[in-house]
Formats: sequence, structure tokens, C-alpha cells
Amino acid sequence: MKIDKKIIKELSDYLDEFNLTELEYTEKDTKIKVSKNNISINNQTNQTLSKEISSNKSLESQNNISGIEVTSPIIGTAYHAPEPGAKKFVEVGKKIKKGDTVMIVEAMKTMNHVPSSSDGIVKKILVADGQPVEFGQTLIILE
Repeated sequence: MKIDKKIIKELSDYLDEFNLTELEYTEKDTKIKVSKNNISINNQTNQTLSKEISSNKSLESQNNISGIEVTSPIIGTAYHAPEPGAKKFVEVGKKIKKGDTVMIVEAMKTMNHVPSSSDGIVKKILVADGQPVEFGQTLIILE
């Protein structure tokens, strides 16, 4: 298989230009996926957060609260419950165990359960129900 470096370079440039973390291109039998490494993603997330602090109180609170962070594994829309009107997965003050579902992130019509990364008590929920989230963005903080 011959790899067209020009397409990869162009897609890579689009990542920077549009501040994306991942991009996929498909044409006939060829599928190319480019993404940034985790270090770049975390730096971009921090830059994005610092730009939005003044307009989003939950992000402002995130910088002031320390604890164990549970982050989004994917870009999508975060939901607190499995369906509208249903009981939320977590509430502030609720004790959870490692592996418990804390939220669902919908991406491309697929519901992705976000498991807790460790045991703890929910200290703060940083995203609103139905809010778009990025890869690596902190969703909740545990004590």
C-alpha cells in the first residue's frame, strides 16, 4: 500500500488550524485517521479552559477544586442519566466505586458509558447535562 504523505500532512495541518484532537478521512477503500498525542491534547484542553473561565463558572470551579479527576474518554455530548427524566448516575456527595458509570458521552449516535477511575465521593460535577465535552476534559472530581 502506498501512503500519500501529502494527505496526512494536510489533515495534520487541519488539526492545528481548527484546534481538533482527532480527524478521520475516508475515500473509497482508503481510510486515514490522524490524532494528536496526549501531551498536546492536555495542553490544548488547558488553553481552552483558561480562555473560557470567565464565561463558565463550572470551569472556574474546576481550577479551585482539587481531587481525583474523572475525564471524558471521547469527544461528544455528556449526559447525567441514561435517558431524560431518569435517575442521575451520580450526585454531589454520593459514594462511588471504581468502574461505576458516572456519565454517558454520546458520540456519533453511540452512547459511551464513562466509568469512575477510582473509589471516592463525588465532590463536584463540572459539566451540565447535555453539554458538549472534549477528550480529556474533566467531568467530575472525587474526594
